[in-house]
Amino acid sequence: MPRKGSVNKRKIAGDPKYGNQIAAKFINSLMLDGKKSKAEKIFYEAFDIVSEKTGKDPLEVFLAAMDNIKPGIEVRPRRVGGATYQVPMEVNAFRKQSLAIRWLLTAVRNREGKSMKEKLSGEILDASEGRGGSIKRREDTHKMADANRAFAHYRW
Repeated sequence: MPRKGSVNKRKIAGDPKYGNQIAAKFINSLMLDGKKSKAEKIFYEAFDIVSEKTGKDPLEVFLAAMDNIKPGIEVRPRRVGGATYQVPMEVNAFRKQSLAIRWLLTAVRNREGKSMKEKLSGEILDASEGRGGSIKRREDTHKMADANRAFAHYRW
């Protein structure tokens, strides 16, 4: 926490092919060991596979998948009188996007076999249709928040 004022969010340039900021953030999260060109190659090859399978614009399919993955509510721990409660709270837009990117990448990396581009394209297609590992993660988060609805009055 800074002592003087809040920290401004950095503006991130769009990705080279589509000019989309969400795609650029996803490529940056996909990148390992600073190898951005390799991450871009995997991402765009996965997009080629998505466009072949669906016949639609791959960016639209990707953005639909991201919207399906974004959680609306999550639980946060709140300490009250010596006890810790899981309190359901709404998620702000920036965190929604971060969680969606993280969950999608986790689901892709946990998929079995194949190459990274095939796993990524498969998970994007699954998420856009409302199924897959990343969607399951969002549903689990929503179920946990629903189960702890009794502690909603502890919000701060």
